Amino acid sequence: MSYDPSKEGAQMSFQGRMSYGDYLGLDKILTAQHPLSQAHDELLFIVQHQTSELWMRLALHEMNAARDRIEAGDLQPAFKMLARVARIMEQLNSAWDVLRTMTPSEYTEFRESLGQSSGFQSYQYRMIEFVAGNRNMAMLGPHQHRTELAAPLLAEVERPSLYDTVTGRLRAAGFDVPAREKLDEPHHPDPKARAAWAEVYRDPRRYWELYELAEKLVDFEDYFRRWRFNHVTTVERIIGFKRGSGGTSGVNYLRKMLDVVLFPDLWELRTEL
Repeated sequence: MSYDPSKEGAQMSFQGRMSYGDYLGLDKILTAQHPLSQAHDELLFIVQHQTSELWMRLALHEMNAARDRIEAGDLQPAFKMLARVARIMEQLNSAWDVLRTMTPSEYTEFRESLGQSSGFQSYQYRMIEFVAGNRNMAMLGPHQHRTELAAPLLAEVERPSLYDTVTGRLRAAGFDVPAREKLDEPHHPDPKARAAWAEVYRDPRRYWELYELAEKLVDFEDYFRRWRFNHVTTVERIIGFKRGSGGTSGVNYLRKMLDVVLFPDLWELRTEL
């Protein structure tokens, strides 16, 4: 006989009740895909990027919460939040495997429908970089036509980055690490910060929380770098060395981004150990 979950108490009628779809707003989410061509693979392209934006939304939620906890000196919850960010980046990495099932011929069928739109213009990606500390003011350009996007980015560069709050914990522990004066610039290597981290890594038992905090940031950047690398290889596999739809040099631009380091002190100290 067919199994009937209602006989064991499962709710089967949702007239006047909140259902799964209601709670998640699935009517909006599942009707937000609007291909502009008849190409079969355009839906894949749209879903890939929309789901990536959802994961980035969660990453920003966790990064901002972690920054608040670190600033307050409450590091244990921040460890969990930063570990989650690394797992989110791992999820974003896996998504490239799905997009890479699309061939150059299939992408060509709908590429003109994109117009000038490009992932280069992702507001949330830019905010992730700004929160982490890679604050390149030139990258505000694609968002300046929308005040509701540009204003939060401008507000972000007025406050300490995630890494700034972490170096604040070094100062709280007695290390001579100066606070940055120019918050609207990317992080540059700081000899005093590198020396402080080297001391932490030489004696992790004494500085366990700082040691763990540093490794959580390295985990995040490790996965973030892999995400950028997978982006490069996916783009090269699909469009070769054509210019990007948003006007960038495509693969050549993305390769330059591979050289950007979010937390240079934490990587450079390893040479000294």
